[in-house]
Amino acid sequence: MFFYSSSTNQHGRELSNVCSLHLRDGPVTTFASRWNSIEIDFDLFPTSSRTNDPVPSKYSKSYTFKLGITDMSQLKCFIYVSIALVLIVVALVLLMVLLPRKRGHHGSSSNLPVALEYSLLFFDAQKSGVLPTNNPVKFRRNSGLKDGPDASLVGGFYDSGNNIKFSFPTAYTITLLSWSVIEYHKKYSSIDQLEHVQDIIRWGSDYLLKLYIPSNTTSKPALLYSQASYYSLKSVGSTNTDKNLQDDMTCWQRPKDMTYDRRVSICGGSAADLAGEVAAALAAASLALADQNETYSQKLVEASESVFKLVRKSQNKETYTADDACGGEARGFYTSSSYKDELVWAGTWLFFATGNYAYLRYTTDNFELAVKEEMDSNSGIFYWDNKIPANAVLLTRLRYLHDPGYPYEAALTVCSDMVNILMCSYLSYSGSFNMTPGGLLLRKDNFRPLQYAATAAFLSSIYSDYLNIIQVPAASCGANTFSVKQLQSFAKSQVDYILGNNPLKMSYMVGFGDNFPQYVHHRAASIPSDGRRYSCSEGKAWLSAKDPNPNVVTGAMVAGPDKEDQFLDQRELPEYTEPSISGNAGLVAALVALLDYPVSVEYNHLTGGMDRERIFANMS
Repeated sequence: MFFYSSSTNQHGRELSNVCSLHLRDGPVTTFASRWNSIEIDFDLFPTSSRTNDPVPSKYSKSYTFKLGITDMSQLKCFIYVSIALVLIVVALVLLMVLLPRKRGHHGSSSNLPVALEYSLLFFDAQKSGVLPTNNPVKFRRNSGLKDGPDASLVGGFYDSGNNIKFSFPTAYTITLLSWSVIEYHKKYSSIDQLEHVQDIIRWGSDYLLKLYIPSNTTSKPALLYSQASYYSLKSVGSTNTDKNLQDDMTCWQRPKDMTYDRRVSICGGSAADLAGEVAAALAAASLALADQNETYSQKLVEASESVFKLVRKSQNKETYTADDACGGEARGFYTSSSYKDELVWAGTWLFFATGNYAYLRYTTDNFELAVKEEMDSNSGIFYWDNKIPANAVLLTRLRYLHDPGYPYEAALTVCSDMVNILMCSYLSYSGSFNMTPGGLLLRKDNFRPLQYAATAAFLSSIYSDYLNIIQVPAASCGANTFSVKQLQSFAKSQVDYILGNNPLKMSYMVGFGDNFPQYVHHRAASIPSDGRRYSCSEGKAWLSAKDPNPNVVTGAMVAGPDKEDQFLDQRELPEYTEPSISGNAGLVAALVALLDYPVSVEYNHLTGGMDRERIFANMS
């Protein structure tokens, strides 16, 4: 046992020992009613015959504590217990540091690098064809190896939760991903995702090259494929009510289990919107991949010019969904409202890819004609069916950072004015857009809103970067003004909502955060990877299964909530739970635009990680 003796100071306060160690004769002095110094001699062993004469104190009083040890076994026990407690604490600290943690639990833009990495993984989950051996999505296998019995259309991406490959949204997806790389490749590189996103673009552009078959004789016209599979038997006499019909919509199967015919839809040069988007995608991809393979980049440019030339020469231009053989089966999914916006979009990207001002002249001459055909429900919305807002932003970039002057100035001024009006509409100055009570931007039909919020976040963020570069802190639309900070705050609010800062505290990106959709409308994710093949009829049991999806389709952004911020996590309700590659492309672009560029010697706070000149590399 320990014992101690104590004494009192001159004010009558008892001084007690707080240390369970032996203190050899040492003085304790006071000064101005506080402890001034303590001399302590630690000795964990029995005292020897050595004496220690205290140093005389110069103060009025000094106090001496004398402690002794009466039981060595209890001392040893105390030491062992103390050491054990210290080791336990150290072990707990190491476990906290070294054990893997769930990533992205912040559920907001505080963890954008993880969100960006995850959003790219979704494209790996959508790949069709012979998958690379290092494909990170382990529940996917090779599939669609017989797509197009009369054409080699193996590859590409499945559009969403189904097993269809739609050419129109695929081309849009590649255009948008390429744009994000051209602008922000430094940011992608800073988080080791540049090679990843370029691989996705290459996978898509390889497929787009297969869609276009140029004419090689005067008797054989050029072909453009709009779709791989859907109602595959309908074209040979079956109907949607045929009980034995097996296709991408009536069957609920993993892509690798498909055995039905995978036929294609064929278009000619009249499918102006499809041709325009394919041309835009190939031109944009040529810039995004230029540092990887110059020869391949040039191949993309040549194909883009060839497709654009084909559609320019056509005397009966129309939307691809206006032709039954070309896009009749796509009408229920990706009905195109106009083709002029895709043609000026293609002209813009071909100008940047080639430096040929004839393309810029085409774009500026036809831009306002395209605007006149914009549907009211599409106004201000950038997505697979409407390229006008994004085209205006791109042409405004040209005016601000590489002004070509006359004769383009008037048209480019129209574009920059339009962009300022668009930014005001995002900030609710004009009442053009509604918002959910939780702050999510809504299209007028309120349908699948997250894809529109994501692209609005991208356009507002990238425009704020353009204004930063030219050191303009604010802009205006009529009597209203807005600041760069307001644009950035709006963009952040939309991304934060998607990642979990919403009334339901639900992350609408699968796998991100602690609370995300479990019943995603996705064939491959909903059926277990158990080595067994499930037939068309057997697979349907998984559509209505009560258990959550056995496979997590990480990074997929689902369709989203309704106009009241309510969300139904049900596999049989694709209007809530189905993701798509076109929707995820917008999210990827928004995430990288908002990502903070790391501070370094080369860091320029004005560009914020944007490559100001890369898009102008081919211009004189």
